[in-house]
Amino acid sequence: MEAASVNLINDLKQILLESQVTENQTVRELHGRDESYHAVSLPDIVVFPETAQQVSEVVKLANKYKIPMVPFGLGSSLEGHVIPYNHGITIDFSLMNKILEVRENDFLVKVQPGVTRSQLNKELKKYGLFFSVDPGADATLGGMAATNASGTTSVKYGVMRDQVRDLEVVLADGSIIHTGNLAAKSSSGYHLNGLFVGSEGTLGCFTELTLRVYGIPEHVMAARASFPTLTNAVEAVVSILQSGVPIARVELVDEPSMKQVNLYSDTSYNEAPTLFLEFHGNEAGLKQDVEFTKEIVAEHNCLDIEFETDNAARNRLWEARHNLAYAYIHGNPGKKLMVTDVCLPISELSGAIHHAREAVDLLGLTGGIVGHVGDGNYHVLLMIDNNNQEEIKRAEKLNEQIVMYALERKGTCTGEHGVGVGKQKYQIKEHGDALFVMEKIKVALDPDNLLNPNKILMLERV
Repeated sequence: MEAASVNLINDLKQILLESQVTENQTVRELHGRDESYHAVSLPDIVVFPETAQQVSEVVKLANKYKIPMVPFGLGSSLEGHVIPYNHGITIDFSLMNKILEVRENDFLVKVQPGVTRSQLNKELKKYGLFFSVDPGADATLGGMAATNASGTTSVKYGVMRDQVRDLEVVLADGSIIHTGNLAAKSSSGYHLNGLFVGSEGTLGCFTELTLRVYGIPEHVMAARASFPTLTNAVEAVVSILQSGVPIARVELVDEPSMKQVNLYSDTSYNEAPTLFLEFHGNEAGLKQDVEFTKEIVAEHNCLDIEFETDNAARNRLWEARHNLAYAYIHGNPGKKLMVTDVCLPISELSGAIHHAREAVDLLGLTGGIVGHVGDGNYHVLLMIDNNNQEEIKRAEKLNEQIVMYALERKGTCTGEHGVGVGKQKYQIKEHGDALFVMEKIKVALDPDNLLNPNKILMLERV
């Protein structure tokens, strides 16, 4: 890199403004990490393009100098996706943050990749619309598409892949393609939307996204239900789903995590395994759903259930759930948060959560269990001392045990966080020979392995 650095910098400044290219140490440090516990590694150069054409020109220059490139949104990822372990150029999309078009009659919106979820929803509210995917963090939509994010509302509305109608993508050679169209369905050609969503910047750089949006529900009601055991809580979720109640969100928070919630959010919730629920619909329908839900949870020994219709009260309830990671960080100063992420068939979820809780306790780690249990996805929030190698090893052992339990039951090593570097070692066990098909696709689209190299796949082993 050093030999080519001066020429590369000069070439970059021919296609970008000087303010859009930097080797500043502080800026590089900000782009050498994400929200995970994975080791820091700095890019050599950070660029801030404003258009797809500028991205294309940057990619062409990287090809000329054979320099790795890493797309970067806000750095809120959790498996080291944006950490440039091969150094090179980080392409920061923060200046590409425009909402380009709202097609309210088609329930579609066209955005640049640097637009955040909250920014989009603020604009959509004017049209009586909202974007459904809610991973908790106020991530960029480009980053959310790159990891196929989901979150609390996926049980009703689906994950990021279900919302993407079209992507504008800059490929590894600098060419620009579109992966879809505006139609609600198509039987034409290969499903490129599905291929690129979740590719974590290894196949191309997203420069524009066309996304599905929804009408804001007429009525929204939230609820909090506590149970004597985790099994009761999970089995209640299964019964609610089997009953056909159109639940919009259903989140599990275990007992240790409820204690953290109360400490951090100054609440006095029952410190027992708890479900946070939300219902969307019309007033008459919601009344029926609520009464049916009360009957179902009572059959599973529900200790108490409280409903909230007031907007401020509902927001407080979900803020407590969304702020849980910060609650653990605040309650464990000097430690770093490590978040696991697996997804299983819902029939296996109760056993998986019990297995995880026992493993945390046996390994003597500080952590709680939360999950988007309506679709079989759960997390363990672990607080670890990054300077304590023995504790890091125990945390990694826990993660391995949780992942292997999920894979042995036909689940996945990651339901929403993505692979990055953290889940790379599980890919061959999960995918078998299909992994080699993925490698062939990567080599075909990025033969020099310059786009976010050695994330998801480790091509050196081929």
